[in-house]
Amino acid sequence: MKRNETVVAVYDTHQAAEAAVKELQQAGYDMRKLSIVGADYQTEEKVLGFYTTGERMKTWGGIGAFWGGIWGLLLGSAMFVLPGLGPLLLAGPVVSALVGALEGAALVGGVSALGAALVSMGIPEHEAIQYEVDLKAGKFLLLAHGTAAEVERAKEMLHHPAMA
Repeated sequence: MKRNETVVAVYDTHQAAEAAVKELQQAGYDMRKLSIVGADYQTEEKVLGFYTTGERMKTWGGIGAFWGGIWGLLLGSAMFVLPGLGPLLLAGPVVSALVGALEGAALVGGVSALGAALVSMGIPEHEAIQYEVDLKAGKFLLLAHGTAAEVERAKEMLHHPAMA
């Protein structure tokens, strides 16, 4: 069995993250193998989380047009309020990894449930911790999953100067 790999790119704005997703889509990258994670600073006191692996969500969060478009492209979407990270919006395979981490209480020392989900996807723990810091700073994570060849192709595209 081939082991899937993951590459992560960090973007300062949702516009940059969206441009990266669109470039990968135009290049024919399998949208089912992309995930995106970002913070939502528009909170409601009683929301703990919700997710769907089918149709698009009805509630979009603080930057609705961006999340509405992303959730229309990627498989699965979620919003969770996680201790230490606050409200996060997610789309793609990372949703299942996070749900698995929450359901199985799979926590890795020093990281949140999201960090544990990232580690379960093959991200080294020290990188998962840095990605949590990036999210707290309002940045966006774009994850490309797949075989080594697919991930290498995505990595080349994501680190292209026009993508930064």
